[in-house]
Amino acid sequence: MNTPTLSVITPALNSEEFIEDAILSVSRQQDVAVEHIVIDGASTDSTMAIVKRHGEVKWISECDRGQSDAINKGFLSATGDLVGWLNADDYYLPGGLDAMARAAQAHPEADVIYGDCVFVDGEGKIVRSKVEHAFDRSILLYFGCYIPSTTTFFRRRIIDSGLLLDCDYRVCMDFEYFARLAHAGFNFCYVPHFIAAFRWHGSNISLKQLPRRAEERRLVQRRFGDKDLSSSTLAWLANLHRVKRLLRKTLSGNLVREFRLRQMLGRDTRWLDSDAGWRTCKALASL
Repeated sequence: MNTPTLSVITPALNSEEFIEDAILSVSRQQDVAVEHIVIDGASTDSTMAIVKRHGEVKWISECDRGQSDAINKGFLSATGDLVGWLNADDYYLPGGLDAMARAAQAHPEADVIYGDCVFVDGEGKIVRSKVEHAFDRSILLYFGCYIPSTTTFFRRRIIDSGLLLDCDYRVCMDFEYFARLAHAGFNFCYVPHFIAAFRWHGSNISLKQLPRRAEERRLVQRRFGDKDLSSSTLAWLANLHRVKRLLRKTLSGNLVREFRLRQMLGRDTRWLDSDAGWRTCKALASL
């Protein structure tokens, strides 16, 4: 079986501060065939000037209905066997895309493939430890969206079937999409490998719109779970599945990986232009 090709979609809007990191983190991946498509929402800063400096990047720049609409445009124009999205302020780690391609090749039954990410600040320093576990639908639904969208790829068959992001969800679009795909019976595969860095900073949509995030989360839970559950019951289920998640991480050995990651807090991960960042990424690959 041939190694799958990948398409990476980057939605962008006035993303001049970080987008070059995202672009370089794709173009400098090795041993994998990847196309990168930037969908820009008519930025008024230098975002598109930066994008146009990189001739390998395909792009569209026009007004849209928001992040989900931009990602959907990218999905529909992508040509890869696997399709994922990388936010303009995030970046892949070295070897991340090759790990995704190899996992897809080893697990042809998997429709959705996801791995681990590190949470970093604006300067690329690790600020939070978070390691995942094998897919569990009830943990996803009641604990919350533990799957990092920035480390997730979808088989083309999902896109070709017409399943796209729901543009009515402005904050929890990834949560809704994962829950909908799981409800439809698609197979999820977890890869215990650090794939990407997620920038955790004040400009994140999910941090700026916490009330809407909570509202959209309840909508998803009631749509794909028991619609009659009260808020207090949902809160109880969240705590129950937090314990279940801890148990799954313990039994898989991933809790140990998470403790080891905590010893690396504050270390630089910007492998694109930092020797220290490269050394950190090599250390992450060994966890």
